[in-house]
Amino acid sequence: MRIRLSTIEELPVLQDIERAAGLCFRDIGMDEIADDEPLSLDELGTYQRAGRAWVAANGENRAVAYLITDPVDGNMHIEQVSVHPDSARRGVGRALIEHAAGRAAAEGASALTLTTFVDVAWNAPYYAARCGFRTLGEDELTPGLREIRRSEAAHGLDRWPRVCMRREVG
Repeated sequence: MRIRLSTIEELPVLQDIERAAGLCFRDIGMDEIADDEPLSLDELGTYQRAGRAWVAANGENRAVAYLITDPVDGNMHIEQVSVHPDSARRGVGRALIEHAAGRAAAEGASALTLTTFVDVAWNAPYYAARCGFRTLGEDELTPGLREIRRSEAAHGLDRWPRVCMRREVG
């Protein structure tokens, strides 16, 4: 597995990866999440052009997973990380997160942050147990994280419990 910046030509593949990865939410009764469309090509293109879209590529150099980030309050915020089910449970997502942690440290950020579902095994429990994240209390949320949570709530994601998480880097 090789981690590299995404190319503009493979942005439709990123959408396909997210759609495929989202299907597992149907198995746990979260059909709305499974049916949610990925970011548009224009939105993904913004991440790609900014150098904030990485892929994990297989031996044929085809993307099997991706991660995109935003700068939020001096930290690197993981906006999305998706692994195609055919490559799941092999450490691919964790490798992308480790890559992001290295980039964040190199760029002078003090932490990685993300928002995620509390009760989904491959979300908050996974990030805490396998990737070194901790759940933030309400009093620890930065203005940018509060805005992300407001946006998520407006999008209907608060139908299921969500949290903000943080991992120190560097």
